[in-house]
Amino acid sequence: MAVETRLYDLLEISPTAQLTEIKKAYRKLALKYHPDKNSDAESTEKFKEISHAYEILSDQDKRERYDRFGEAGLSGDAGEGGMSAEDLFSQFFGAGVFGGGHSRANHGPRKGRDMSHTLKVNLEELYSGKTTKIQVTRAVICKKCDGKGGKEGAVRTCGTCGGSGSRIITRQIGPMLQQIQQQCHVCRGAGEIINERDKCRECNGDKVITERKQLDVVIEPGMRDGQRIVFERESDQAPNTIPGDIVIIIEEKPHPRFKRRENDLITEVKINLVTALTGGTFHVEHLNKRVLAVDIIPGEVISHQEMKSITGQGMPGYRHEPTGSLYVKFDVVFPQSNWTSPENMEKLAALLPPPIALPSVPSGYSVEEVVLSDMDPRARSFYSKNPDDMDEDDGPHRGGPGVQCAQQ
Repeated sequence: MAVETRLYDLLEISPTAQLTEIKKAYRKLALKYHPDKNSDAESTEKFKEISHAYEILSDQDKRERYDRFGEAGLSGDAGEGGMSAEDLFSQFFGAGVFGGGHSRANHGPRKGRDMSHTLKVNLEELYSGKTTKIQVTRAVICKKCDGKGGKEGAVRTCGTCGGSGSRIITRQIGPMLQQIQQQCHVCRGAGEIINERDKCRECNGDKVITERKQLDVVIEPGMRDGQRIVFERESDQAPNTIPGDIVIIIEEKPHPRFKRRENDLITEVKINLVTALTGGTFHVEHLNKRVLAVDIIPGEVISHQEMKSITGQGMPGYRHEPTGSLYVKFDVVFPQSNWTSPENMEKLAALLPPPIALPSVPSGYSVEEVVLSDMDPRARSFYSKNPDDMDEDDGPHRGGPGVQCAQQ
């Protein structure tokens, strides 16, 4: 289930929609809100938003990250390093679908795509903070040819596409002319041609080489699942391109003793019946090698599964956030049956409040005495389930060993 649905809502589709439904919804809305048909600012902004939504949801990898982390997990893939709404529209419908033939103005070097990495972190590290080192592989400008791909003067602009790397193909569909943008088959989208003998031997004409880089990732106290740590302009390099960012997405590991809710922590503590009734002290091993000695005041009776809070002992607040609380859920352990001798029962009965008085038997009813017994293991397993998980065809006495169909 998606944690956010805004992009789905923009395209007026369900989070379970298939790719064909996504394309159909985008086609309908993009034609409706295109700036050539609507001159108002609201429609223009709507056109950009639905194009952004389509770019994310039509890409399987981006869609999976969006469903898991929301827009915070997209790492700037769309809108920054992605194509513009007009370019996406032209690629989807073909340039000049309204007869105008829009082209994007040159606003200088474009920004490259961001790179995202998931970093699994345990709760102890999120509590105390930590600096960890990770290795990333990225493309960097070839120093030998200075990103030209070959010898000085050996690189020439492709005459077929004029250096754009793509060609506009016009075809007629009935009374209409449609223009489709395709990759140039001569330069294969590079926009340039380099003779094989003139290519840089370091990068083989690719203009970039592969490099491994170490990043020091600082986990600050109080950070949480899905939070991003951004290394600006540390992503892949390319000629005439501003490098994108490397984005580290925190993934919190499950913890065996604590559950986290925002900045609060929840833990379960076992105490015996004597401590629950008469008070005492129990210990909580915290996340930073501290042990909290917690007193139960005599006379403060603790019920089974009751919860109490310890203020200021939850997760530290991230930067300016307040510190959370620690919530303790009590598991009261009752004594074993071998403790219940007649002498002990008499002493206990003398100390505890008297039993609840039995209600009177209604007139005309008979009284039948019965005895409690231990549950069958299969019945115990069945009835311990959450009622919502039970199958009406399942049950403690169905399908067990020895059950046979009657035959005649």
